Amino acid sequence: MMPHILIVEDSRTQALRFQLELQRCGARVDVARDGVQGLEYARALRPSAIVLDIDLPGMDGYTLCRRLKQAPDISNVPIIMLTHREDARSAQTGLESGADDYIPKDEFAEQNLIESLRALGVLQRM
Repeated sequence: MMPHILIVEDSRTQALRFQLELQRCGARVDVARDGVQGLEYARALRPSAIVLDIDLPGMDGYTLCRRLKQAPDISNVPIIMLTHREDARSAQTGLESGADDYIPKDEFAEQNLIESLRALGVLQRM
């Protein structure tokens, strides 16, 4: 079965960057452009995993993560925060919000995201 990943990212360029990489790994990918749409898509699509930014319009990534983890029907879906915020406090807040992993958007972001999704059992090794 093909893994289904929801990316919640307001930057079209960033969303496309990660979408293409995940599709190369055999995943079906949907993109939500803000926190509110991310919550709606997550509930409607029930993805295998959710990748989300912190700085989102409508609802920030921390709030979205907490709301997703409180929703009984999708609370077990792995969430990876993928963000430009690289400080320890932001990472701690992300993990305390319920994220399964926290990855900075640096030159290794794509590979770290793929490895995290593999470790979580979402993507298979190729």
